[in-house]
Amino acid sequence: MEKEPENETDFAGFILQGLSSSPDFQGLLFSTFLSMYFLALLGNLLIFLLIITNTRLFHAPMYFFLSHLSLADLGTISTTVPKMLQTLISQTHTYGGCLAQLYFFVVFCTTDNFLLASMAYDRYVAICYPLRYTTIMSYKCCLLLAAGSWLLGHIHSLLYVLVVSSFSFCGSGKIPHYFCDLHPLLKLSCSDTSAVEMLLVGEGTTALLGPLLLILLSYVFIVSKVLKVPSSSRKYKAFSTCSAHLTTVALFYGTLIGTYIRPSSTYSGSRLKVASILYTVVTPMLNPFIYCLRNGEMQRAARRFLKVWFLKRRSLEDL
Repeated sequence: MEKEPENETDFAGFILQGLSSSPDFQGLLFSTFLSMYFLALLGNLLIFLLIITNTRLFHAPMYFFLSHLSLADLGTISTTVPKMLQTLISQTHTYGGCLAQLYFFVVFCTTDNFLLASMAYDRYVAICYPLRYTTIMSYKCCLLLAAGSWLLGHIHSLLYVLVVSSFSFCGSGKIPHYFCDLHPLLKLSCSDTSAVEMLLVGEGTTALLGPLLLILLSYVFIVSKVLKVPSSSRKYKAFSTCSAHLTTVALFYGTLIGTYIRPSSTYSGSRLKVASILYTVVTPMLNPFIYCLRNGEMQRAARRFLKVWFLKRRSLEDL
């Protein structure tokens, strides 16, 4: 898509327009998203601390990946929400800051994507090959999968940021969004964005849908295996161990696919904001509840953690 360069030399930087331009809603939006941010921050931080301070949990593949997923969720919401809260008060954003936000946002989202695929593989091995589970899902294997997820996240993000940084921008620089996302930036560019549009359709779709197809394939084998189990209680137990992961997958991919697997010219500001809130704010906030409410192991670890914390605090007060 060839664009005419217009006022390119007058371009002063980006201005995030935020969620709403109406002053009547600023206070309500600020308090709502600040509360959601603190819930997500505390929930994911608690999960991470529970797992890394409990040796048994940390060396269990499912919880090992969950600790990394919590870190990625912390990164996603911390990359977007604090800046959103700032724009509710003062609408400023520098070019360098915009690219940095885009970089880290893509890193954490892509890492989330590959970690969810790693977790699906873990469930597949646990249910379909229980006798070989400890051999296949060794600590080294888990470490390689987690490290690979983070590495691919950085490579994927660097690719897009390098492309966007080569663009020229013109006009007012107003972004009808609450963070520097790729599609709004493409619409502001005076350069020919056809190459990056093709990159989005090709590499971007593969990076998003590839792990999803692996997840779906894993669950096809899991369901096939579980349905052959004669005991109803064992079937329920097998499916319950996958329920939290499936819920997270549905929330994460349901919004991302609707947002990114389409041309940037078809986006409207309001719909993009609503969809983005679901995967940048709501999903990271809900994940701790999804993984803790029905997980007895996490609940017991939380009770032990809080008991130790209160005992230490009381002993310090006695001193």
